[in-house]
This record gives sequence, structure tokens and C-alpha cells, in this order.
Amino acid sequence: MGDVYIENGISEMPLTAYNDTVINTSLVIESLEFFSSMDDIFDRLLILASYIGHQFIQFVEDLALREFDRYLENLVNISARQHLESLRHGICKSFSEDSSSSSQSYISDRNPEFYEKALGLRDELLVYPRSEIVQTDSSHAAVSFISKGLMLPLYGLQFAWRLAMSCWRSSFLYFTSAHHRVCCIATRVQRTLRGSSDDIGWLQRIPSMPSVDDGTERFLELLAGIRKGKHELPDSFVYLLIPGLFSNHGPLYFVGTKRFFSKMGLACHIAKIHSEVSVEHNAWELKQYIEELYWGSGKRVMLLGHSKGGVDAAAALSIYWNDLKDKVAGLALVQCPYGGTPLASDILREGQIADKETRRIMEFLICKLIKGDIRALEDLTYDKRKEFIMKYKLPAEKIPLISFHSEASIAPGVLATMTHIAHAEVPWLPLAKFGNEESDNIVQASHQLPVVIPLSAAMAVCALHLQLRYGEKSDGLVTCRDAEVPGSVVVKPDRKLDHAWMVYSSRKKNASEADASEMCEALLTLLVELGKGKGLN
Repeated sequence: MGDVYIENGISEMPLTAYNDTVINTSLVIESLEFFSSMDDIFDRLLILASYIGHQFIQFVEDLALREFDRYLENLVNISARQHLESLRHGICKSFSEDSSSSSQSYISDRNPEFYEKALGLRDELLVYPRSEIVQTDSSHAAVSFISKGLMLPLYGLQFAWRLAMSCWRSSFLYFTSAHHRVCCIATRVQRTLRGSSDDIGWLQRIPSMPSVDDGTERFLELLAGIRKGKHELPDSFVYLLIPGLFSNHGPLYFVGTKRFFSKMGLACHIAKIHSEVSVEHNAWELKQYIEELYWGSGKRVMLLGHSKGGVDAAAALSIYWNDLKDKVAGLALVQCPYGGTPLASDILREGQIADKETRRIMEFLICKLIKGDIRALEDLTYDKRKEFIMKYKLPAEKIPLISFHSEASIAPGVLATMTHIAHAEVPWLPLAKFGNEESDNIVQASHQLPVVIPLSAAMAVCALHLQLRYGEKSDGLVTCRDAEVPGSVVVKPDRKLDHAWMVYSSRKKNASEADASEMCEALLTLLVELGKGKGLN
């Protein structure tokens, strides 16, 4: 570190050596301060660790003593219970003399060695807690570990049991749900396949309903007389024709019959009602219509309703009979689904396959396209008809009633039959006028084109469906048994007539057979005779 010179007892060093010495000294001091601070930290950590260890040992000691005391307490209680049982059975009668002694003395008497060892172990724990706490804690931990090891299989069995039970419950719920779904599907399939088998002809199976009479023979006699020019229908009545479902979209509905009656000088009207609404709504409309005709003409009204029109007319008489009993002379129901129709029930039946989808389709067709009410079709189902007939009784004994039903032909030739339902107006073309006024009318008439559809073919397909599925004869829409009104006179001709024949004219006409207008006249003539026979006309 350089040379050192001593002068006058004072050491002198070169400047560089002095600076090095100062720097080294400061480093040593700083290092000493650092190590002293580290020692202080280590001391504090040791103190904290010893405190924590002391507290932990104290905790373990208290825990061990508490467990040991609890064990002694349990042992005393068990011994006391055994002592009571021995007293109850009279095994230890001499103990009654020392009944005031404590349960500990009993234990010492019964098992003095065990009791002395237990107290000695407890005294050792109390006298030498610090010296033996590690061993006690170790033994307690060992016992706890061993007990837990022995309990582990039990815990595993318990877990396995709970897992098995949960799996069984889940499987049971799954199979229950699957069984429920399968049962629901099977019920839907069965309900769909069953259809209306139990509902067709339900009116004939009710004993309280009045019986029907057969008036077919008299009807055929009257029809033969009408075809020979013998018209007996009186002009003392107003004849009201009531159209059926979807008649608003067929402009020629009942038009030929009305024209035929008007040519005979009879007062005949077609009820202007909205056929695509509910039965009760049309019943109210018909009540108003009948009262207007009665008060306007002073004559009683003869009703002839076709299809749903007959249901509406019967509903008007059933609900408002007190208001109409002096204004209505009779009712003829032509091909009327008075008991209901299987087609409406099969379409709208709840609980069958695709019931909701089918209902949405029908609601779209009837409500959106036709601007009608789904209740018009729903009121023709068997459930609705049962509900209505049981609620409102038709006064069959107070008014003449006729039920007319027929059977549609399912021969292959019917498929080519076209039905005339309307006229289509074509634009008028300016043509040269030749001839008189009659020829002008012929030219004007030539501007109307007939609208024809294969309606008879559709009725034949529906009739074949009902015959194959239910074994029932029908006109295509209404079965013969459902068209018979209890208490009425039934007319059932042998001629094959579909549901639309009575109101629309066919393109193929047979001059040797009666048309729809003549049949309507024969029905109303028979209705007048029934009224006279009952003394009602």
C-alpha cells in the first residue's frame, strides 16, 4: 500500500495510500452494518418461529388433553350405562349399598388397573406437558392417521354406494321419461288410428233420444208426382234456403232451386249469412232473418238447410224456440252433420299425431285465405256437437222435421264428372249488332264462362276413404247415421248422390231423373204434410 514515513511520532502516508485506506475502511463499516442488520432479521425470524412453534405446541397439547378427557368421559358414561343395566337385571345387588359413590369409583372397582393407567397417563401429560408433548402429539397423529386409514375403505364404499344410487336414480328417471314418451307416442298413434270409430252414430246409442220414422216411400211418391207436373207446394209460406259451409265462395249455391221456386210463384229466399262462422253466431243471424221475413210477409217460414246450414237452423230453433215457435212452420235438414262429421273430427282432434300442425294449417286456410272462423269447422266435430245437443234440446215434438241423407257413388266414372259452381265474366267485346233484342241477350250471355271443378270426384274419394276406414256409408262428408236427427222423418233415396249434388248442378244431366230443385220441392211438400198431420199448419 505504499511506503510509510514516521515523523515526530506522526505517521504520514502518501495521498493515494491514504485514499485507499479510507475507502476500504468505509466498505468494512458498511459490510459490518449490513451483517448486523441481517443478524437482527434472523433474530426476529427465530423469535417469530419459536412463538409460532410454542403456540402450535400449546394448541396440540390442549387438543390432546381435550380428546383424552372426552375419551374418559365416554368411558365413564358407557360404564355407568352398563352398571344401570346390571342393576335392572339384578346382577349386582350389592352395589345398591354404594349407590352414592361416583362412576369413577365403579370403574376403579371393576377395572382398577385400567383406571390407574389412564390416570397415570393423564398426570404425565399434565406434569410433563412440555417434555412429552411431541411424543403425545406423534402418537395422537399416528392414531388419527391409522383411524383415517382404516376409515378410508368405508368412505370409499360410501362414495361408491352414493355414486351407484345416483346412477340408479338417473337411469330410473331416464327410463321413466323414455317410457312416458313411448306411452304418449303409442297413445297418439292409437288415437290417430282409432279416429272417429267410437263417435259415428252416437245419437242412435242414446236411449233417451226419440226414434225416427222412415218417410222415403212417401217422398218418392211426391217426387214422381212433381216430375209429372203435380205441384202441391202452397204459397202460404215463405221458403228460406240456408246454405252450408263455404257457400260464400260458391255464387251458384241454391241459385237453381230459388229460381225454380220463383217460377212457381213462391216466395223463396236464400239466407244471407256468413257460413264460415260459428254455429251460435249463425243461429242468432237466422233468428233475425226469420223474424224479418215473418213481419214483412205475415207468413210463417219453412226452413230448408243444407250441410252446416241445417245445423245453424236447428241451433236457431233450439236456442230461440220461444221467439220462433209461432214463426217457423217446419225444418228440413238436407245432408246435415247434425251429430257431427268424422272429417272435421279427424282433422281437429287433439292428442293425435301432428294435431297442432294440422290445426295451424286449417287456421291458415280458413282464417287467412277464406277470412272465416275456425270455429265454423270446429263446431262440426263430434265433441262440439255432443256438447251443444246436450245443452240445447231441439223441439222435435213441436215442429215437423225431415232428415235427408244419401250415399255418394265411388264408381270410376264419377272421377270425370265436373260440377258447375260459378260463372266467370269475360271482358265485353264490341261486336256488330244483328237481329232483335233477343239475339242481343244471347250475345251478352255468351260472355259468361262456366267455372267447373271436379267436386264429385273429390266427394267420391272422401266417401271411399270413410267406407274403407270406418265401414260407413256417406255422401263424401257426412255419414248416413250422423245425418239422422232424433224425432225426425228420415228420407234416404237409393240414388247415388254426393254432398254437393243438392246445391250445385252437374254438367252431365239425365232427363229421366229428378234434379236437385225437384227434390227440394218434394222435401218441402212432405214437410207441409207432416205439419198438417201434426195439426201444426
